[in-house]
Amino acid sequence: MEEQRVRGHGPAQWWRYGPPWWQRTDGAEPPPVRLPWRSTALLTAVVLVGSNFAAHGQLDREPLDVYARVLLLIASGLLLWRHRHPVAVVVGTAAATLVYLGAGYPYGPVFLTVAASCVTAVVAGHRRAAWTSVGLLWAGHVLIALWLYRRLPPPGDTGGGIDQEIVIATWILAIGALSELARVRREQWVRERADRAQAARRRADEERLRIARELHDVLAHSISVINVQAGMGLALLDSDPEQTRAALTTIKSASREALGEVRQVLDTLRAPGAAPRAPAPGLDRLPELVEQAAGAGLAVEIEGAAPRLAPGADLAAFRIVQEALTNVVRHSGSRHARVRFDHGAGCLRLRVDDDGPATGADAGGSGNGLAGMRERAAALGGTIEAGPRPDGGFRVLAVLPLQAESEGGGR
Repeated sequence: MEEQRVRGHGPAQWWRYGPPWWQRTDGAEPPPVRLPWRSTALLTAVVLVGSNFAAHGQLDREPLDVYARVLLLIASGLLLWRHRHPVAVVVGTAAATLVYLGAGYPYGPVFLTVAASCVTAVVAGHRRAAWTSVGLLWAGHVLIALWLYRRLPPPGDTGGGIDQEIVIATWILAIGALSELARVRREQWVRERADRAQAARRRADEERLRIARELHDVLAHSISVINVQAGMGLALLDSDPEQTRAALTTIKSASREALGEVRQVLDTLRAPGAAPRAPAPGLDRLPELVEQAAGAGLAVEIEGAAPRLAPGADLAAFRIVQEALTNVVRHSGSRHARVRFDHGAGCLRLRVDDDGPATGADAGGSGNGLAGMRERAAALGGTIEAGPRPDGGFRVLAVLPLQAESEGGGR
């Protein structure tokens, strides 16, 4: 989706993130680059036509013949492979241009081929090859203009001066500066695209972790209740049919609620922008949680009143209480638990105690309950402490920052 948005914004986004053949973000081998036929054909036409016009104004140079046009076509045609083989192309264009100038043909747009190949090579990271090729071209032209002109065509050539070579050197430096600017911009494109790809992967990992945590919290609690009630129903099937009926009723209710919450979690996997079909659970559903725990044989005592929280903190607090009570049902020999709320100094202290002892029983689950609680608290800037109490039993203490009521609204 993000790639579609980038492409949909037109040239501004192209300038920000770069052309397709420069989009390397993961170290993988880039896809094959298509030959740049259009730009090469356009540049070839400019070189041929421009050289013809230049020849009319340079009557002291050799006229353009078949060999001259072949050299121009070679220098221009090599640009078809400038993205695939930048070093070979920049060396080839510089050599063809030097031969063209050494044969005494008119000056003109033949230098455009060297400029294009130099920019491509520098951007591709072959700076030494590009600068060496252009430097050798300039050095060869200096030798021709100041010394070899007597032995080379055209006849009667008087050669060039230092001023002319300084001008040519200035143009070469300008081409080099343009190449380096393009290289720096390309590196920025690569970094920006790598950052965007990493951010997208991080968001995907966080979303998968959030969904896995939600599913764990929902299923662990409900399956623990179902497990306890199923064991009770099997034990009392013959001796107490009414108690068995109550256990089956609790199993039905717990499974129905679990299915509803699982559907709600899976709704987040629908198309982006789709609104959830039901509000996320919060501490306003604490009475339902107490009732479910009572169905599993656990008496829960609530101390204090839960404050108004933002939706994210409200969901985290509810899931922490739910997971803590689930652990009491699964792992503790105590049938009594206390949930205490204290809030002040900008934070909520949520404490869940049971009197133990630990039984080692396991109603199924992944063992990720405490890790999930710590992740929820850490996501809000809070902390979780969990461990045995000195006087026996087990305690879970969560400290969550209170959000402004304007953020959370009301439940």
